[in-house]
Amino acid sequence: MKLKFLLIVFFAGFSAWSQVKFDAVVSKETLGVNERLRVDFEMNEDGDNFRPPSFQGFVVVGGPNQSISKQWINGKSSFSKTFSYFLQPKGTGKLQIGAAEIEINNTVYKTLPIEINVTGAVDLAKDPNDPASSAAENVHLVAEVSKSNPYLNEAITVVYKLYVSRETAVNGWNEIDAPKFADFWSQSLDEKQFKVYDGTFNGKPYRYVILRRTLLYPQKTGELDIESLALNINVEAPTNRRDIFGMRITRPAQITVSAPKRTIKVRELPEAGKPDNFTGAVGKFDFSVTASKTKLDAQDALDLTLTAKGNGNLKLFKLPKPTLPSTLEVYEPENLQDVNVSLSGMTGKNEERYTVVPQRKGAYPIPPIRFSYFDPTTERYNTVSSDEIVITVENGPDALASASGVNKSPVKAAVQFNYIKSEADLIAQNKDSFFMSKLFWGLLVTPLVLIPFAIFFGRKREAYQNDIKGNRLRKADKLARKYLGEAKKNLGDQKAFYLALEKSLHNFLKARLNIQTSDMSKERISRLLQERGATVTTTADFIKLLESCEFARYTPASIDAMQQDYNNAGSVISEIDKQL
Repeated sequence: MKLKFLLIVFFAGFSAWSQVKFDAVVSKETLGVNERLRVDFEMNEDGDNFRPPSFQGFVVVGGPNQSISKQWINGKSSFSKTFSYFLQPKGTGKLQIGAAEIEINNTVYKTLPIEINVTGAVDLAKDPNDPASSAAENVHLVAEVSKSNPYLNEAITVVYKLYVSRETAVNGWNEIDAPKFADFWSQSLDEKQFKVYDGTFNGKPYRYVILRRTLLYPQKTGELDIESLALNINVEAPTNRRDIFGMRITRPAQITVSAPKRTIKVRELPEAGKPDNFTGAVGKFDFSVTASKTKLDAQDALDLTLTAKGNGNLKLFKLPKPTLPSTLEVYEPENLQDVNVSLSGMTGKNEERYTVVPQRKGAYPIPPIRFSYFDPTTERYNTVSSDEIVITVENGPDALASASGVNKSPVKAAVQFNYIKSEADLIAQNKDSFFMSKLFWGLLVTPLVLIPFAIFFGRKREAYQNDIKGNRLRKADKLARKYLGEAKKNLGDQKAFYLALEKSLHNFLKARLNIQTSDMSKERISRLLQERGATVTTTADFIKLLESCEFARYTPASIDAMQQDYNNAGSVISEIDKQL
């Protein structure tokens, strides 16, 4: 009885000691909208394929940062692994941090959701030596709108400028929240090379760069919001401390700046003087109608082209439809656009090309076609009319003759019904008996023949299922390919791209080297790869990729750098597959 009791206590203690823990811990549950929140996802056993929540309602301003701790005290080992994020709330109210997921020993564990109460802005204690406090007062992002009360479909521009004081240095930035321009036709004109200009902000001398210029055509009337642009910026800000030479000491910091939301009032196009054939063209245009040829034979084809060229919303209106004689067969038009987009708006031409095929001999006039547009500079409607075009069909059947001249031919009576047959011509069909037929013997023998194959494949399947190590490695290899594909889909999104790329590299190592994530130090990876047959160059390239994933957490990366890292990952994985 005592032995049974001791065994129960032992197994209960062992179960409690070996229990997997995966928890979410926040630095505070109530904070101001101008404060930051730290979230730690902690586990006591190593896991893979960590999936954070979406952090809806927050901006991720830092992370994920990963830390691993191993201890051995009094003969007992302990392990902890933590993923940390720093969040900035987007607004006030009740927000929720959703559940994170991790795979530990082929089991998926989830954290419990946490509710966060975000209040209004609070007074923050400013440390004069804190570079972030200093930089926040010396870095500003503004959005300049060319016109605050445009007409519907009139072009306006939004220019985003980053102002930086002369005492502060900017090392790089990444975009964390971009305007959607839901009620506009928009096209961004990003700067190919940033140029530094001298200017003033609030009456003080500043330097500034133009980050982006965006062309907008409002598609609705009334008050429309231009959403804010938010950036995460790495700066070198001065402190109140000085070195032995009297120079101010600078320290690195990371801050978040945003351009305030702008509101414009879009005016409706005037009803007075609006032509009946107006189709929404706004700008300044020339209009013409041309025919590829005016003399041809019946059943030959010609092209009738309607062209509007100039400056305005060329992609956002329809050209008028021509009215042609019924004896001219007209096909659906082909729309052709040659449009350049710049800060002055769309320039170029909008064409519709109709294929016309005359059916009979004769002369067919195409009446003038009218095109109307609204000019926002003069605030008036203008109408342009094309010239009349005459199509001459020289050879072919004449036009339809009058009713009196039509040749009449006798109408033949059509036989609608045949006589009913009094006798049926039926042919008997001989059907073979199923018993003792080929199909009968085939169905009887086939199961007997398949029994050995079923036994063979059953044993293979059982051996496959019992190969726990092999299945784990195959699963890791499959996940590596999956996350490499996910990285390709996220090219341009630095955080998502490098997170997927790092997961792909870790799962690839698990499949090829049979090691866990917690054991993946760079020195051990290099040693194991070279012991298995990988060359020094290939090993160095793989380690360089891992370092790129680590550096991407702290420094911005361009789309070209991400594309290069993706290409290198594919080639390095392929080379290691060949060498191991």
